[in-house]
Amino acid sequence: MEPPDVRRALRRISHEIVEHNRGTDDLVIVGIRTRGAPLADRIASSIASFESTAVPSGALDVTLYRDDVALKSPRSLESTTVPGDLDGRVVVLVDDVLYTGRTIRAAFDALLDLGRPRAIRLAVLVDRGHRELPIRADHVGKNLPTSAHEVVKVQVDEIDGEDAVLIGEYDTSVSSATAAPRAEGTRT
Repeated sequence: MEPPDVRRALRRISHEIVEHNRGTDDLVIVGIRTRGAPLADRIASSIASFESTAVPSGALDVTLYRDDVALKSPRSLESTTVPGDLDGRVVVLVDDVLYTGRTIRAAFDALLDLGRPRAIRLAVLVDRGHRELPIRADHVGKNLPTSAHEVVKVQVDEIDGEDAVLIGEYDTSVSSATAAPRAEGTRT
């Protein structure tokens, strides 16, 4: 996906969210750090532009809620900033890529520690399949079938200097816990 494709996908997701929620009442957009957070901010801005009302957005660090924390190299914690009380609100959780579903499960746990939303919905830029948990996104920018040996890397302008979705292969010369894309990959 090129920058215009990412913009169009996020705009479409924004409209779907408002339509599904029947407006913006009680709506909160929360992005999973790292790359879900800027996507959540963009979705909130997009909704504000066509609904003429601000939608609160925030960011969630799920590091301590992950079930694979012992398998990965330690990473520094980032802040969790959730706007106001989540009780009774509709929270749209935003992430860059939906893969096994484990990050989303961790995000559910983190959100429920912060309050009791009326509903939690999921929006992702890319759904690549290969689920290990029964989790499905409500709003998807692009379904991108991949093999288990491929990696999908989303770049966002706020962090990486440009918007893109890249596909590459795992470098099998390193352990699976530290596998990384072999090359920059090809754009979708």
